[in-house]
Amino acid sequence: MDMNDDARLKKNSGASTRSDRSDADANRTGMDGTALTAEERRMALRKNWVQEVLPTPPPMKGYHVCWLSTTNTTDPIYRRVERGYQPVKASEIPGFGGQYSSKDSQYEGCISCNEMLLFKIPLETYNDLMTIYHHDIPIEQEGAIYDRLQTSETDSNGRKLGFIEGDYDVFGKRKAPQTPTFI
Repeated sequence: MDMNDDARLKKNSGASTRSDRSDADANRTGMDGTALTAEERRMALRKNWVQEVLPTPPPMKGYHVCWLSTTNTTDPIYRRVERGYQPVKASEIPGFGGQYSSKDSQYEGCISCNEMLLFKIPLETYNDLMTIYHHDIPIEQEGAIYDRLQTSETDSNGRKLGFIEGDYDVFGKRKAPQTPTFI
């Protein structure tokens, strides 16, 4: 037997049996041009969407802390101070505050990052504010909408105007008295 006749030893030209390399890359690449699965892409997008530019301060017992902007004209710092917010001094959070200590004369010694300042508010006051702004006021606004809908007029079939079928009759009525806790 001649060795040249053995099919196992014959060199195969790759072009006839394999597709082009660019086809393999195209099959591996998704519709969006990446080689990520849909789940991997969603996780990457989720991570990219979260903006963690400001450092996360350690919790302060008995206080809610938040970053406030010195340049925000719709929610200026003086209004927050009127509500009970206080700037956090660098000395109040050892190991954290030193690297973010403000050099600005108005807030010297306070914790800052760019134009943001770290403020604290006692938890009791914070819960009161959250209850007022995110519980009581929305219920009052809901009640005002409900009151505007109420009328004694009826349509041609005798049905009351402004009536909405369903469980909408509870709108504008204060829920069972319980104080929500936001922290």
